[in-house]
Amino acid sequence: MNRYIPGTTLKFNEQAREEAFSIISPVLEATGGLTLSQLCKLTGLTGSTIQNWIKRGWVATTHGKKYSRKQVLRILLINMLRNSMKLEDIARLMEYVNGDVEDTSDDIIDDDVWYNILCRIIFTAEDEGAFDAGTVKKLISRELSQCTHEIHIRSDEYKLHNAMFIMVMGYRSSCLKNEMEKVLTVVLNEMNGINN
Repeated sequence: MNRYIPGTTLKFNEQAREEAFSIISPVLEATGGLTLSQLCKLTGLTGSTIQNWIKRGWVATTHGKKYSRKQVLRILLINMLRNSMKLEDIARLMEYVNGDVEDTSDDIIDDDVWYNILCRIIFTAEDEGAFDAGTVKKLISRELSQCTHEIHIRSDEYKLHNAMFIMVMGYRSSCLKNEMEKVLTVVLNEMNGINN
């Protein structure tokens, strides 16, 4: 099975296991942000999709022609769930955790920490072959207990638990859906070959 870093077109490597965003951040730092074409290549999304997400207020507005770290992270988080959840629901879920997309003062957790934790949970669950609810909840609790200083609003940590559970299971659902569609395509092609 080909593994990818969630929300990207980048193949998994061991460096991504602990800090998935560390694969992307050097390019952002060196160039001062990603261009739209670089972001499209990174995510597999079209430029119009990304611009639509900004227009709808799901991603912070751009200042200039480059996409910032925060924008890239938000796009990765949305992208990793878009095949299993309605976009409006993803946006509401992200708002549930970090409030207004333009205001970071109400964030429970920084998007890069959130993304890295989600990726660690996903990679661990994939390695263990265990995406049952109990295992995923334990992985979330373990990860969050190790990052207590990165959670800004401790009283809202339960929101983070809930959102992460939804996101991990949504990502897994998306992967399963993709696998199902691949096999379905083969079956339908075989059927068309028989019927022709």
